[in-house]
Amino acid sequence: MRPIRGVSLLTALLTALALLAPAAPAGAEDAGAPSCAHRDRLRVPGAEVQRSACLTDLTTAGLAGTAYTDMADQAGLSARGTGNPSGVPGIQIDGYFPDDSRLNATHGWAHDSQFVIRLPARWNGGLVVTGAPGTRRQYSTDALISDDVLARGFAYAATDKGNTGPDFFTDGRRPGDAVAEWNRRVTELTRAAARTVRQRYGRAPLRTYMTGISNGGYLTRWQLENHPDLYDGGVDWEGVLWTVDGPHPLTSLPVAVAHSLGRATDEELTGAGFAAGSDFLWPYHAKAYWGLTQKVFRAEFDPSYDPECPGGTAGRTVEEILAPCASDASYDYAARPRSVRRAIARISLTGRIGKPLITLHGDLDALLPIGTDSDVYARMTASRGRGDLHRYYTVEGGTHTDGLYDVHPDRLRPILPCYRAAFTALTRWVEAGRVPPASRTIARHADGDPVGSCALEE
Repeated sequence: MRPIRGVSLLTALLTALALLAPAAPAGAEDAGAPSCAHRDRLRVPGAEVQRSACLTDLTTAGLAGTAYTDMADQAGLSARGTGNPSGVPGIQIDGYFPDDSRLNATHGWAHDSQFVIRLPARWNGGLVVTGAPGTRRQYSTDALISDDVLARGFAYAATDKGNTGPDFFTDGRRPGDAVAEWNRRVTELTRAAARTVRQRYGRAPLRTYMTGISNGGYLTRWQLENHPDLYDGGVDWEGVLWTVDGPHPLTSLPVAVAHSLGRATDEELTGAGFAAGSDFLWPYHAKAYWGLTQKVFRAEFDPSYDPECPGGTAGRTVEEILAPCASDASYDYAARPRSVRRAIARISLTGRIGKPLITLHGDLDALLPIGTDSDVYARMTASRGRGDLHRYYTVEGGTHTDGLYDVHPDRLRPILPCYRAAFTALTRWVEAGRVPPASRTIARHADGDPVGSCALEE
């Protein structure tokens, strides 16, 4: 199919080259560990291929440089100095579900619908599920999400969403098929992972949480709207908003593309929802995000509009992959055929969440402007009578990827510490009935430790 979103320059390059994860060094696996007894008996329901390993540490501290993670695919997502836990032994299962697309080259499989399931030796009874952000793959949120939840005792499962890379839109037969597959693959993995957990520990998860960043945040919203029976709650980190009438990326990004090509003014860009205070981030986004994101989403939902661009990106240079299509500067979603609206309707959000959800979004997001995304989604949940299930925290100084904090530490703050605080708040909400603080803006303070701490309350 054809995914997209929030892709850094480095990520696009790595995806285009389809780099393989390196082989595991000797000593990474400890098949004799008592916590891994009977691991070869574990079967992920529905998986076409799976490989299990008993590892002394399931976190990135132990897996870096092995075939069990991919540090390059995590590039740009976290700030330097981010502290992560380590020393979590257990079982890792890698594999893939049946699929006919071959965009994910991890492990040399050249097969999509790859997943990773991690089962810690000390289990707290819970399961956390996520889908990859942007056009990344299943290991992309290892440092952001996996490390922390494993240290808390949760089992963890992540999917590549069924298609990866800047050519994701080539997967599927109908417009919207690629993104529709993202949702289906998360549902598939959630059910399979829960049954695998039961095999491993002798009982099903007591709690299952859905979470994710960017495209993963969209997946979190969609799952809690459409399959609330599978989850107990979720944390949505700046999820993409898709609605039939807009706003969505295809209503804001054309103006950004026009701006990058010198065809739109700063005032027109802020009029499209981009915060005026985020202007120092615009040059970078013009080079690394706007053109690619607009053209691949447009190719996914509206392939008849300039079908020669992007075309297939395989074999092109990184610059060509990231470059905008000039025609996208004039793209007008409202004037497009009804078929485009039908394609988006298949994957659109309603706000009708069925379980508790916490949303975080930075007010300086220069890819998904907060005013045309999470601000709107918060109003959608309220209009559906689900406001009591939703908490929404605006992170002052937050932007789309925390890696940009390293470039602008005087203007930005990482969202990851707030995300971890939100996950803690969610579990207390679900498991102990402790309602989180009211929705609010989390102020950026000049003092303190913005990389290591964040308080949701005043």
